[in-house]
Amino acid sequence: MKITDVRVRKITSEGKLRAYATITFDDQFVIHNLKVIDGKSGLFVAMPSRKTKNGEFKDVAHPISSEFRAVLQDSILEAYENAEEPAENTNWEE
Repeated sequence: MKITDVRVRKITSEGKLRAYATITFDDQFVIHNLKVIDGKSGLFVAMPSRKTKNGEFKDVAHPISSEFRAVLQDSILEAYENAEEPAENTNWEE
């Protein structure tokens, strides 16, 4: 499986959320709503998730291996570093 497209939209935010990302595999499969978060140890990518009835968040899509998670995160963070800065006072959600 090859990553064929990564799109990152930086946002202005008071919190730790820095951007939303969309990633495409083999020009055939896309995952939306990945998030670039500024955590305690630096930037990381959070997988798309949903809130359960008991208030916990569960990933709806995620890498199986730590090796692929690293490839995915590196690709998104590289796109984040190259993305344009957001316009003043704009937020974007898919």
